[in-house]
Amino acid sequence: MKKILLLLLPVAFSFSANAQTTPTWADDIACLLFTHCTGCHNDNGIAPFSLMTYSEAAAAAASMPYAVNNGVMPPWPPDRSYRSLAHERYLTAEEIQLINDWVNGGAPEGNPANAPTAPVYSGDAVITNPDLVVQIPTYAVGSADDIYRCFVIQNTETTDRFITGFEVIPGNRSIVHHVLVFQDETNTPVTLDANDPGPGYTSFGGIGSQSAKLIGGWVPGQGVFQTPAGMGIKLPASTNIVLQIHYPAGTQGMEDSTKIHIQFSPSSTLREISIQPPLNHITSLTDGPLVIPANTIRTFHEEYTIPVNLTVLSVGPHMHLIGKSIKAYGLTPQGDTIKFIDIPDWDFHWQGSYMFRNPIKIPAGTVLYGEATYDNTVGNPNNPNNPPQQVTVGEATTDEMMVIYFSYLFYNNGDENIVIDNSTSIEHFNNCEYNSVTSVEETTEENYFTVFPNPAANSLNISCKELFADNTLLIIYDAMGREVESLQIPASANANNANITISHLPSGIYSLQLKSDNISAAKKFVVQR
Repeated sequence: MKKILLLLLPVAFSFSANAQTTPTWADDIACLLFTHCTGCHNDNGIAPFSLMTYSEAAAAAASMPYAVNNGVMPPWPPDRSYRSLAHERYLTAEEIQLINDWVNGGAPEGNPANAPTAPVYSGDAVITNPDLVVQIPTYAVGSADDIYRCFVIQNTETTDRFITGFEVIPGNRSIVHHVLVFQDETNTPVTLDANDPGPGYTSFGGIGSQSAKLIGGWVPGQGVFQTPAGMGIKLPASTNIVLQIHYPAGTQGMEDSTKIHIQFSPSSTLREISIQPPLNHITSLTDGPLVIPANTIRTFHEEYTIPVNLTVLSVGPHMHLIGKSIKAYGLTPQGDTIKFIDIPDWDFHWQGSYMFRNPIKIPAGTVLYGEATYDNTVGNPNNPNNPPQQVTVGEATTDEMMVIYFSYLFYNNGDENIVIDNSTSIEHFNNCEYNSVTSVEETTEENYFTVFPNPAANSLNISCKELFADNTLLIIYDAMGREVESLQIPASANANNANITISHLPSGIYSLQLKSDNISAAKKFVVQR
């Protein structure tokens, strides 16, 4: 087998050729929406309307230019010019112009036969053989307003384990806005749960325990989380696992049963990833206390000095409703500035943890800085109080916090060369080329071929129910839909089996597409070592 180069020219040409004519939904817009929008805008998604069909897209066309021209959609609060982060949600200038031209041209459908196959959002698990399944009891949302409900599940593992992958599977995608997963070794969450009727308990901000440690989270559009090879998040034996789930206003009475599939490493000697907030309003605030009087705009600062060389994988700022902006950066002993994240227009409803494209080395002696501004005036449309009231530190959504989480571990030589995301804007623009295949859980030709073993470590066997065609391609995509490599199966009179080497692939979730003139089918597989 030989590696081949898939040229981007045909896709680039198609946009160039259409520049003089009005784009159509079938030829241009459907694929763009399937790539960037329908992860939320589907019948089972969190968005208030679907964009899966032409009629649905046409009905929403009038509102699209405002949303994309002003960066409202797709939602991505970090400033991309400050630092480019992993797995960014954004539209290129060409894609934005395409939407504008389509809407201004009357939003034509074009030839429906030209439209790509729509993705399927079934909610099925990608991690099909988890080591641990954590599921909340069936819960009927008990509030007409936004509610942050915490559910306590006892970890049944009797020994300390390292998490290398987890997948949050919302029980009801139409009402689950986001999920945060904590572990806590105290009985505080259990007590809070016991004192609140019904499954779980309500807690804004955090889970109500000062000893809670963040494991990870989920927001709409996010797939499986995998740690870099040789690293893991430690889950102590018999600790409490706490899921904090945000159910937005208007979901009262609707039911959910969200669950998590967790993968553990068989090794007990992985490098441990810690998730902590060294920048926080309790120990590192330099101009506190965090008090924002009514009718004022105030900026606060935090500092923390790193004592040893560290490798940082991600950053996650956290504020509440009157937060307006937040930034984090570091200053090394040599005077170099390390930019982490800048969110110039904070949105409480679109917060998350952001991975770096490559891990960042933080030399010993580096000072971490946090800077956040709060707007407690009537000019802040998100202010929970009218008229404004003094706001202080607290867990409630009407209180405030200034917390910046980092996931990190002790530095090893070469950590900064690990690739988490190396996609480019050109690759991003051409995602449409393959989105109709890689966005589905399984294609309609689900029994056309099988892969084994699964999980696999060094090689993968492919067995097809028919003979491979002369032009059959095997294309591997990672969990974010980026093409990893493409292989061509040599022509053979009796070939319906193949073996490919995957020893060079990092541990994680992948899709394998088998493609020829007559068939396009895909299967998920897991690389695990």
